[in-house]
Amino acid sequence: MNPVLEKIPDRILKLALGALAQANTHAVYFDPGNEHWEYMSVLNAAHAGELVLKAIIAREHPLLIFNDIFKLDDERSDGLDLEKLIRKGKTHSFEQLPKVLWAVTGIRTPNLECFDRLRKARNSIQHFCAPDDDDLRALSLEFLYTIIDPLLADCFGVYTIEYHEDPSVGYDYVVGALIAGEIRFTMPNDFDLSEIEVPKLLREASEDYRVWFSREVEKIGKIDLLS
Repeated sequence: MNPVLEKIPDRILKLALGALAQANTHAVYFDPGNEHWEYMSVLNAAHAGELVLKAIIAREHPLLIFNDIFKLDDERSDGLDLEKLIRKGKTHSFEQLPKVLWAVTGIRTPNLECFDRLRKARNSIQHFCAPDDDDLRALSLEFLYTIIDPLLADCFGVYTIEYHEDPSVGYDYVVGALIAGEIRFTMPNDFDLSEIEVPKLLREASEDYRVWFSREVEKIGKIDLLS
């Protein structure tokens, strides 16, 4: 394979994780003056999702993310270079990516209903204005953790909770928001929390969520987090 092409999946994933860090931060943190973060969480979640799907597809072959590879050939050059791909390449649209992912890898994108809701919210925010009747932070977290989180964990061994933009703390407040929303997430083997009281948060959760959380921390030997 062309050495230039071999680097593309890692480059896409690096960008995806940057967008993911912003999406997590904008969906979880809220202070006066940053009300716009609610809208940015949707844009960044969609951006992260698009890039994660493309990174998975590109692992099979980088040119599979482009929807018309024949237009990349100017019939003069000896081979493709990155500049030409950036300048002339047109990738599959966000809406098409779940189908491309399945066709290329056999992987089904989870929770397509949420994917479609976030896609529509992203289009509205990006091209017109924000919808009034949605909890956009909750939508962003649902998208990140029911769709992107399992794909990242399964395909790259990456944990979504570990990417955020608050260097002063770990992922405690991200996890706190997920528990409050009863959103399931993938836990790394070194999962640990020190800034939030897990038992107190879980008391407000449903029995089903408490059982799930207990089972997951037990799997990784972190049952002490419940005491």
